[in-house]
Amino acid sequence: MCFHGEVMSQIRIAIIGGGISGLAAAYELEKARATGEPVSYTLFESRQVLGGALASEMVNGAVIEKGPDSFITEKPAAAELCRELGLGDQLIPSNDAARKTWIVVHNRLVPLPDGLMFLIPTKLVPTALTRLFSLSTKIRMALELLHPPRPSEVDESVAALVERHFGAEAVDRLADPLLSGIYGGDAAQLSAQTVLPRLVEMERKYGSLTRGMLAAHQQMAARAKSSTNAQKREAPAIFTALRGGMQQMVDAITARLLPESIKTGTIVNAIQKTATGWRITAGSGSEEFEAVIMASPAWAAGSLLRGVDAELGDELSAIPYSSSITINLVYDEAKLGSLPEGFGFLVPASERRSMLACTFVHRKFLGRTPPGKAIFRCFLGGMNNESLLGETDDKLIATVRRELTEILGAKVISRNAEPEHIQVTRWRRAMAQYAVGHKDRMARINSRLARLPGLHLAGNAYDGIGVPDCIRLGRKAAKELVAAAVQAATKTT
Repeated sequence: MCFHGEVMSQIRIAIIGGGISGLAAAYELEKARATGEPVSYTLFESRQVLGGALASEMVNGAVIEKGPDSFITEKPAAAELCRELGLGDQLIPSNDAARKTWIVVHNRLVPLPDGLMFLIPTKLVPTALTRLFSLSTKIRMALELLHPPRPSEVDESVAALVERHFGAEAVDRLADPLLSGIYGGDAAQLSAQTVLPRLVEMERKYGSLTRGMLAAHQQMAARAKSSTNAQKREAPAIFTALRGGMQQMVDAITARLLPESIKTGTIVNAIQKTATGWRITAGSGSEEFEAVIMASPAWAAGSLLRGVDAELGDELSAIPYSSSITINLVYDEAKLGSLPEGFGFLVPASERRSMLACTFVHRKFLGRTPPGKAIFRCFLGGMNNESLLGETDDKLIATVRRELTEILGAKVISRNAEPEHIQVTRWRRAMAQYAVGHKDRMARINSRLARLPGLHLAGNAYDGIGVPDCIRLGRKAAKELVAAAVQAATKTT
């Protein structure tokens, strides 16, 4: 990428969107600027606050997360950024020793069977004994070992892939609730190639997903055994959080940025391509930039970019999004009965409830909740229940409290047990959905981007929905622009 060859003291970069993707990009650009690289930046955010879905508050010593409460440990970008920000001592692991997940089946809590590796059963006895599946599904799971390899380049839904191997009941009681908890989406719409690429590859190579998962597990065990490190390493926790909440990351990044480079409460109304770069119209005026990082949701980016490239704008606007509601309820444990073990439960759509899931926050991360307190973090909405966003807070709270009593039992949490604190947050069109064909859509988007030098995309709509993915994409876009700026500056000296 070049910047038209003109002599300039700095490359001016606009960042549109102040969620974690935009903040990660701004942080990377500020690092470069502070070390003398020829870049400057302006971040535009329509809201008055930065951070997007990362938002925490402290209530009587308890951390309340309005959005994501943690990130996947095996994806390193988030933890690496936290350490760079001086937050390494604030990183805490999930309490995996107590990890257990329940599925609601006919108003009863049924534990996920031991040996289940994401969606794949790998242990015979626990699968045979579980109450989660009917006898016919268990027989089908056993026969799945006989599936022949199935090479295919055609994308399909996660539901189609799972049903072909394990049956419709496995979709309803396993795939759909698990993926709804991650994506807020519908397994019948999510892309198998994008969401579960490892399973698609296993089917191509082994046929049976069970055999493929067992082979992968054996390979991991062999690598661990042959390791030259004599000291035995403990397996890392599945999730990592920040002791004071995810807001700590937002605050730490913001503190390192130039205040004059941040424009909150500023809506970007238009983007135009010019002979030398880009014109951003926001608030009451326009500014010229050599490059743009679009870190807003794809539907917003599509609307702004349609006038620049109609095909790109249409492709971005076509990426579906789901909405969700998070309701946190803080209780005095003395007023509750004995909770089931584990981190919480998932609710299949077939149960016809408003809740998608509930996390026992005080169990998942130790040290973020005062002794004697219990926090239930309940999720509602998703692709199949968007209408809930129109309900009043009072009605949503009443629904959640009723469903908690019906699922956990009146002896555990009666309807008369009053929460000490309740917090309701709505996230409208916040979670991108990787629908069938997403891989091909991204190829078309990248083809259009290649014709628009200086324009980069970052966010949860493209190559990973988690916090680490957003950070990785934001920093990657910034690094590429810094490299191009340095190259341009070198050519003009």
